[in-house]
Amino acid sequence: MRKHKGSGILLHITSLPSKYGIGDFGPEAYKFADFLAKAGQDYWQVLPLNQVSSKDNYSPYSSLSAFAGNILLISPEMLHRRGLLTKKDISDIPVFAAAKVNFRKVYSYKIGLLNRAFENFKIDSSYEEFCEKNKKWLEDYAIFSALRSARKSVGLQLQNIIEREKFLQYIFFEQWFNLKKYCNQRRIQIIGDIPFYVACDSADIWGNPDIFKLTKTKKPRFIAGVPPDYYSRTGQLWNNPVYNWKMLKKTDYRWWMCRIKHNLAMFDIVRLDHFRGFFAYWQVPANRKTAVNGRWVKGPGEDFLKKLFRHFSKSCFIVEDLGFITADVRDAIEKYDLMSTKVLLFAFDEDDSINSHCPCNFPKNSIVYTSTHDNNTARGWFEKEADRVQKKKLFDYIGRQVPASQVPWELIRLAMKSVSDNVIIQMQDVLGLDEQSRMNLPGTSKGNWQWRLQKGKLKPATIKKLAELPRIYNRT
Repeated sequence: MRKHKGSGILLHITSLPSKYGIGDFGPEAYKFADFLAKAGQDYWQVLPLNQVSSKDNYSPYSSLSAFAGNILLISPEMLHRRGLLTKKDISDIPVFAAAKVNFRKVYSYKIGLLNRAFENFKIDSSYEEFCEKNKKWLEDYAIFSALRSARKSVGLQLQNIIEREKFLQYIFFEQWFNLKKYCNQRRIQIIGDIPFYVACDSADIWGNPDIFKLTKTKKPRFIAGVPPDYYSRTGQLWNNPVYNWKMLKKTDYRWWMCRIKHNLAMFDIVRLDHFRGFFAYWQVPANRKTAVNGRWVKGPGEDFLKKLFRHFSKSCFIVEDLGFITADVRDAIEKYDLMSTKVLLFAFDEDDSINSHCPCNFPKNSIVYTSTHDNNTARGWFEKEADRVQKKKLFDYIGRQVPASQVPWELIRLAMKSVSDNVIIQMQDVLGLDEQSRMNLPGTSKGNWQWRLQKGKLKPATIKKLAELPRIYNRT
């Protein structure tokens, strides 16, 4: 992270405006980078960019690969500029809803364009260099994806599908790194996100079954989740297989180190999701319907961190330490001076003296969010979730009562004036949107990850209002 206090915006790539039904690495992404620069922001935080699947309801936290990119983020316009699609190819566009992503419809349309681009592609030295550089994960992923596709596409030659998958990853990373370079040139750093787990149906399990707890038929013996908590009375059942940490330790956690190295090439800073999972994880027998009857199992803990920080700088990481955090996790965060996570929507739940999310208790080395992708929006929280006591605590903290429409910006100012080194504002809170614009509702599988920023909503007045805050609160 930057040495001075900074701030930024959380907006996933899929949420960007686009006439192709989903945000992508095209012109609107570059416009958003310009918006961040004009608004005096330092960071653009995104959710995981890994390949998603319909089987897991297109969740970026349950992907087909811990390494491969989401091909739905490939920009048709950039393919046209590269000479891989004609103007006609990208002109005949179905009517897509502007407010929500219809993943099935988007996939059906975009896969046709991507196949056409593959047919028009001529192998060159940069493609060969990409394949060689990423061979360790790319070969397994391409074969795995080809086998999955072949089940649905009888008659297609397997080798041709393998080459197509490699091509799509080549294009994904080419477009992504071009966008990242553009952001970095404007002094915008990208914060990425590493999910703790991978999906049951993934290239990682197919290619590395020994590092997961599987049956003889390579099915999960246990699945991951969390016990009942703030988000759910029956806990959360994530349906991800759990790691065989004993086997991982024998290799000095090689798979994890490769994964983190890969992500630190993609992003300037990475968020380690579900950080407490490195110390203990909730393991549920694979046949259970809820997460209630699981148990905590010890993880690698500090042994993993020692190996991690031999290879990578601590300043590259944000740890997601939300929920019930045990003493060993807190001790490790303090010992290694890791950047912890605070969320203002949790600041008014209990006694100020013990609530770590209350601004008066923030450590300097922390990153504070108004809300996150797993929370309601700030306005939605105030209107639908906050009780009388929480509202009173908020009003007491800011020194006056305000209507729901003003709550998001009151929280933004609280975050900006705090001692936390870094502030991230969810885009929905910048715009003061209600619960209809929520990104994800933990514990549910339908209707998530679909919210989209409407074209033209980033007005000059919004830019001016945002740009004033880093100056006022010394975050420039």
